[in-house]
Amino acid sequence: MKNKITLLTFSFLFIITVALAQKKVKASDIMKDIKAGKAISINNVTIIGVLDFTYMDDAVKKMPIKKKSSWFNWNSNSSTNEIKKIIDVRISFINCTFKNDVLAYIPDEASGLTYTASFEDETIFKNCIFKHKAMFKYSRFERNTDFSGTSFNDDSTFKYAKFDNKISFSNTIFNEIATFKYAKFSNNVSFYNALFKDTATFKYTNFSNGVSFNNTTFKEDLNIKYMKVSGDFNITNMHVAYEIDAKYTKINGKSFNKTSIDKN
Repeated sequence: MKNKITLLTFSFLFIITVALAQKKVKASDIMKDIKAGKAISINNVTIIGVLDFTYMDDAVKKMPIKKKSSWFNWNSNSSTNEIKKIIDVRISFINCTFKNDVLAYIPDEASGLTYTASFEDETIFKNCIFKHKAMFKYSRFERNTDFSGTSFNDDSTFKYAKFDNKISFSNTIFNEIATFKYAKFSNNVSFYNALFKDTATFKYTNFSNGVSFNNTTFKEDLNIKYMKVSGDFNITNMHVAYEIDAKYTKINGKSFNKTSIDKN
C-alpha cells in the first residue's frame, strides 16, 4: 500500500512538473501566429525570446523591393525614415511574464531607419511582467487597450503613442523611468493606484477626455510641463516625493497650481 501511495505521489508531482514546464511560449511562435492572421490570447505563461511587433527582420529582407509590401506600410516621408507595421489582430496577454524585450519600436542606427508597430484591434497586457524593455514609442492603439496591473521592470516608453479608445494603466508599476512625452489620449485614461518608482515624464502629453491620477504615487520627480488636460482631472490622494515641473501646464485652459498635489 505504501509503495502504491509513493508511486501515486511521484506520478502526481511528475504531472505538476510537466505542466509547469509546459507553461512557456516562444516569442517567435507568437510572431508566426500574428503573421498568419491569428488572434493572440495567452494566459498564465512565460514568453521566451524577443517579441518584435515591428517584424524588423522581415522588413529588412523586403527593403530592395521599392518599399512596397502587403505586409508592411512603408512611410514615403524620407524625413522620418519610419517603417510602420500594422498589427491587425486582437492581442491579449493576461498574467504573463515576458523574459526578454517586447518591441514595437526599434531605431536602427546602421540604416538610419526606425521600425514601429501599431495596433488596430484590442490590445491587452493585463497583470503582466515585463522583465526587460517595453518599447511602444510612436505606437497607435486604435481599440480598447489595457495595461492594468502590469509591472515594467526595465526601460519603458510610450513617447508619441496615441490611444484612440479606452485605456487603463491602473495598478501599474513602473520600476524604471517612465515616458509618456507627447502621448495623446483621446478617451479618459486611468492611472489609479499606479506606482512610479523613478522619474515620470508627461511633458507635452495631451489628455483630450480626462485623466485619473487618483491614489497614484510618484517616488521621484514628475514632469508635466506643457501637459494639457480637457475634462476631468482627478488627483485625489496623488503623492509626489520630489520635484514637480508644471510649467505651462493647462487644465481645461487654466494654469495648473502644483500646490494642490500632496508632496511627502
